[in-house]
Amino acid sequence: MKAVLFHAFNTRPEFTDVPDPVVLPDGVVLKVEATGVCRSDWHGWVGHDRDIVLPHVPGHELAGTVVEVGKNIQNWQVGDRVTLPFVCGCGHCAPCQSGNQQVCDHQFQPGFTHWGSFAEYVGIHHADQNLVRLPESMDFVTAASLGCRFATSFRAVVHQGRVRGGEWVAVHGCGGVGLSAIMIARALGASVVAIDIDDQKLDFARSLGADVTLNSKNHSNVVQAIRDLTGGGAHVSLDALGHTSTCFNSIACLRTRGRHVQVGLMLAEHQHPGLPMDQVIARELEIYGSHGMQAHAYPEMLRMIAQGVLQPERLIGKRITLQESIDALMQMDSFSGTGVTVVDRLV
Repeated sequence: MKAVLFHAFNTRPEFTDVPDPVVLPDGVVLKVEATGVCRSDWHGWVGHDRDIVLPHVPGHELAGTVVEVGKNIQNWQVGDRVTLPFVCGCGHCAPCQSGNQQVCDHQFQPGFTHWGSFAEYVGIHHADQNLVRLPESMDFVTAASLGCRFATSFRAVVHQGRVRGGEWVAVHGCGGVGLSAIMIARALGASVVAIDIDDQKLDFARSLGADVTLNSKNHSNVVQAIRDLTGGGAHVSLDALGHTSTCFNSIACLRTRGRHVQVGLMLAEHQHPGLPMDQVIARELEIYGSHGMQAHAYPEMLRMIAQGVLQPERLIGKRITLQESIDALMQMDSFSGTGVTVVDRLV
């Protein structure tokens, strides 16, 4: 099969032939119908993810068709249209048994722990408990765009942030995660202030429902600006980028007993940011991490999409070929363009 493969970190991948995946007893093989290009893939390509073993095929936001099933599979058959979380649980460890497959002790992550979806086919482990059936009304490109960004944002806003109508939500960073969070928070009845350094992305954020936009390059004190705009600080704030400054600002801009959700990955030099712990204590702030979403939690999100309350297709930016994904991957850290880039064909 054709795939995007890299043999060394931070060197140009190649579009080449690799062996087809072999189905495992508890797994399936999917024909990849669409796959997103995400900044997490860029982190993996430059060497920030310790799970990656070279040579490697990236890609973790995918939707596809089942073409082969393992002998132990009970819930799926050839021809099923599916997607899956970017973190798949083993089903046996304590976190999985408690329903928290997103923090499984033995995670299967296509594109990180194993070869991913920048390929014609991908092998999926633990398929019975991790695949998600797609509604017939949802096309593969939209399904792939849910990937790690929209689904991760959904859990961050709904389950971790516990956003309620009438609250102020601050979203730091208007990439795919941030834009998704804005749409979801607005659907829940919250007011949203979107923060970024790119006016084009802020315009897009406003079109998706942001009540107020803030270009942080134009403000010497971003935290105070957010406090002024929200009448005392955000009830919930999300760092959707993953940077020492956005993490600090997200916590510092909260009102008393506010909730910070760290959803942007903190990697490389951003792993150990300085935090305003004096404010965390004095205001009794709450700090949460958010790491993907379990397969069993997808129905709530899919219902809101089917009802038209959420419209993830509006976040789709460019549709590209698998061959073009090489340049898209290498340029992912430039933060250029708006919306989600999705691969929907080979060449």
